[in-house]
Amino acid sequence: MAQDTSTVSSGESGGQPGFEGDRPETTVSGALRAYIDRVRGGDLGALPAVLGIIVLCILFTALRPNVFPTPINFANLLVQAVPITLLAMGLVFVLLLGEIDLSAGVVSGVCAAVLAQSLAVLGAPWYIAVLLALGVGALIGLFTGSLVGMVGIPSFVVTLALFLAWQGVTLRLIGQGGTIPIRNPVIVGLTNANLPVALGWLLAVLTVVAYAALNLNRWRVQKARGLDHQPLALVVAKIVLIGVIVLAVTAILSVDRALARNVVLAGIPYAVPLVVILLLVLTFLLARTAFGRHIYAVGGNAEAARRAGINVTRIRVAVFVIGSTMAAISGIAAASRLSSVTPDAGAGNTLLYAVGAAVIGGTSLFGGRGKARDAVLGGLVIAIIANGLGLLGVEAYLNFIITGGVLLLAASVDALARRRAAATGH
Repeated sequence: MAQDTSTVSSGESGGQPGFEGDRPETTVSGALRAYIDRVRGGDLGALPAVLGIIVLCILFTALRPNVFPTPINFANLLVQAVPITLLAMGLVFVLLLGEIDLSAGVVSGVCAAVLAQSLAVLGAPWYIAVLLALGVGALIGLFTGSLVGMVGIPSFVVTLALFLAWQGVTLRLIGQGGTIPIRNPVIVGLTNANLPVALGWLLAVLTVVAYAALNLNRWRVQKARGLDHQPLALVVAKIVLIGVIVLAVTAILSVDRALARNVVLAGIPYAVPLVVILLLVLTFLLARTAFGRHIYAVGGNAEAARRAGINVTRIRVAVFVIGSTMAAISGIAAASRLSSVTPDAGAGNTLLYAVGAAVIGGTSLFGGRGKARDAVLGGLVIAIIANGLGLLGVEAYLNFIITGGVLLLAASVDALARRRAAATGH
């Protein structure tokens, strides 16, 4: 009896025998141990992509020290990554459900063709043309999602068929062998013009301040409510790291990178803030709304989500709408970068690079795991590979082989991590 009393007394005094490991760690060492345990358990997150970016930058800087680390190449690299990154950000939502959209690339081409026709043939203002392109993208996503979610046709079959069909639509809009030039200064300036240097610095500082305020406030609320929270030192370290990265990028892009003496070329390309804004919006949607939680729930176990009262069909339709709308934005960015739209816009390797960017960044092909940031990190990896190999003068076939090998490696890491997580119960 004395032993039983002691046990009960221990429980009443706050001890939780057998559950000590479930208590949240609020120290830096505890948080570090928890992170290492997650990595060992198969939850690698964005770690492979971050390491890949660091290694690739060091490699190409060593091989082309006079070209690769220069401000002009850095700006070109960021702009080069924009269309693929935007497309991958939409695909993250689809992949979170364990689905696939093979038509996303050509959807971006259709929307770019609608934009070009609206500007060149109809003479519409740029904002009307953009709205038309976005509307077409959303309608295509609604059509695709309805076939997958309501009719029940596998997404692979639906999007494979639409991959062929939408190429025909683009060809009809542009014409065989034709090209529609984009001359609107606003659209062309999206990827070919830069923010004023002072405005770029102002936005960079505001971004860092807003990030710091949001994270510190979140830490304060979690601590006040007795919720699991990270150590304050770790929160501050993250803020400092993000601040250093943002300000360093701004400093590099603020340097005059023009090759001619009588030309000034400095400032952040307009496309970069666009990517940042969309990243923040989509991250908030996934991490801070019931809709985002429902996406993860359906991706993790659709039947369990249905029994919990989640409208699985609506979620499936919605992610395809988001994916195709982001494809439309990607098509607009691609049209801006090339200042034209051709019949093969969005075809070729566009989709493969976008899927590769999402997977390389850490989004699982099996559903249930991924973040919007994965598309940005993976898009940078893809862009760095293409940019670096181009500077090295590597032949095109090697570019394809190397990029395909990186994608295969990322998919293998994803599969092994998933197996590890299942074995360890994470």
